[in-house]
Amino acid sequence: MRPTGRFAPSPTGVLHLGNLRTALASWLSAKARGGRWIIRMEDVDGPRCRREHGERQLRDLAALGLESDGPVLWQSERSGEYRETLERLGAQGLLFPCSCSRRDMSLLASAPHAEDGLRPYRGRCREEPWSGLDTALRMRLPEGFVVWEDQILGPQQDDPMALTGDPLLFRRDGVFAYHLAVVVDDGLQEVSEVVRGEDLRSVTATQIRLQEALGLPRPAYAHLGLVTAPDGSRLGKREGALGVAEMQAKGVTVPEIVGWLGWSLGCQERPEPCAAEDLVPRFAWTRVPRGSLVAPEQGAWEG
Repeated sequence: MRPTGRFAPSPTGVLHLGNLRTALASWLSAKARGGRWIIRMEDVDGPRCRREHGERQLRDLAALGLESDGPVLWQSERSGEYRETLERLGAQGLLFPCSCSRRDMSLLASAPHAEDGLRPYRGRCREEPWSGLDTALRMRLPEGFVVWEDQILGPQQDDPMALTGDPLLFRRDGVFAYHLAVVVDDGLQEVSEVVRGEDLRSVTATQIRLQEALGLPRPAYAHLGLVTAPDGSRLGKREGALGVAEMQAKGVTVPEIVGWLGWSLGCQERPEPCAAEDLVPRFAWTRVPRGSLVAPEQGAWEG
């Protein structure tokens, strides 16, 4: 199978340097192996996601030379496929209805992050029988550790029951959960490598369990350290972080942005301006540094 990488942002705001670094790393890894790279918009959480944000993100990626090798998939258009998958899991006896609080449900539609804290489900409704898609649904996970190799972090293992408990796959208000959508679409698009921030490492074992239940191949994983603001705070799409247009308005050029990103991934010794394609022959996961790094302040782009 041809190597396939993907970048799958949620269209909730502009892509900041951390998002762009993840996108570039995924693109470089795919291109260095002669593979394809695709973009997917993870917009299942309708109230928080806006089409115009997604279109802006696509323009910013294209400005850096990162364009999808195929149509961009929008998860909001795939409810039929997610529903069919739930019916399949229910028929296998792997789903059960959950009557936990509205607040618990609202927290689990979108990708979780480290600062949210882990909220393992404690099994309150676990013995309830499958009754169709008319209520919130969780998947019964088997006990035991999941072991995988991370291309940056090395050997990893987690017990998903201890970290997340039985994951929510469907909310009672009709929203399909992050875990379900990402696993189904990675399988559909034949994604062979998942590159994302280290704040999502903790959900990997749960997603592997879901892949196993659906008979899907396991992709390779690479979890990048986060990019922080100069003051040490976390960058966030909805927290005033600068996108490509905002950085350009402050005098930062696209080659400078790409050069800094390439330097941060170990592709060059200094953050010198360059184009994305210049970095392809220099990319290797063994060169990518571990841990977080600080975004440059204005005027510091060339070190």
